[in-house]
Amino acid sequence: MSIIGAGPTGLYAAYYAGFRGLSTAVIDSLTEPGGQVTALYPEKDIFDVAGFPAVKGKELIDRLVEQTAPYEPNYLLGHRADDLVRHGDGTFTVTTSHGDEVRTKSVVITGGIGHFTPRPLPNGEHFVGRGLVYFVRALESMRDDDVLIVGGGDSAVDWALNLEGIARTLTLIHRRDRFRAHEDSVTKLLASSVEVLTYTEVSTIEGAHGIEAVEVFDNRTDERRTLKVNKVVAALGFKSDLGPLRTWDIVIDGRSILVDTRMQTTLNGVFAAGDITEYEGKVRLISVGFGEAATAVNNAAVYIDPTARVFPGHSSGG
Repeated sequence: MSIIGAGPTGLYAAYYAGFRGLSTAVIDSLTEPGGQVTALYPEKDIFDVAGFPAVKGKELIDRLVEQTAPYEPNYLLGHRADDLVRHGDGTFTVTTSHGDEVRTKSVVITGGIGHFTPRPLPNGEHFVGRGLVYFVRALESMRDDDVLIVGGGDSAVDWALNLEGIARTLTLIHRRDRFRAHEDSVTKLLASSVEVLTYTEVSTIEGAHGIEAVEVFDNRTDERRTLKVNKVVAALGFKSDLGPLRTWDIVIDGRSILVDTRMQTTLNGVFAAGDITEYEGKVRLISVGFGEAATAVNNAAVYIDPTARVFPGHSSGG
């Protein structure tokens, strides 16, 4: 089986495939396992994984890699899955960006949001690497800094909460008064020591060599204010692109792959799980992705061997 994507859902799919006695190739364009979690928020607390009141992104990925290790998946990291060919016997060949051809009996796509790039902060590109960042890989890198966070989604709010007590001062600005972040996180933010300014946007960033101050403005009144900060975290979301997947013989709606109740795509033998999928009632959570991965792998196992059972029994052996 080939698994396209090495984020949390893909790693769990690799584990479950091994549990079912299937050998796996795990293909990902990133050079480390973990997908967005590793690339964007390895030190951020994740709260929606069963059994963990809170778990750091890096710890979650380390646990998943450890869980998968006994089954020895073949990791092709730094390889983008470029082409998919279905053969007459129902098997497939996945060709990677390095020219490797992986012959496989089934495919599970767990590509998250696809290739992602941060939405740029207007007037800020000149300061990238000189105080402006789009994600925080190490919280300690902002120890005793004066930090401005721009955005109103989960990443912005979570980084504000995680940096409290590390940064010297924290200010979060958002261009609206309603946040896209989880309600519980917003409640914690408003009860924290973080200064929250709504209806506020960045006007200009000032500094000769690094960031020294940021002028912000109220988008209702145009009132201006200068914030003395030396670090800016722009959490304005990401542009995503499914890339070569769009050329595969599967139905894609917008930026999502349509699947049925078995997590199978419109191409027989190709399944998908996690944030990349779409169906009625879809909820995009890591915990949901784990369940979808198990569903996809179990049904893929039956595609590979029609005499196999969809439900293999409980892993506890009970």
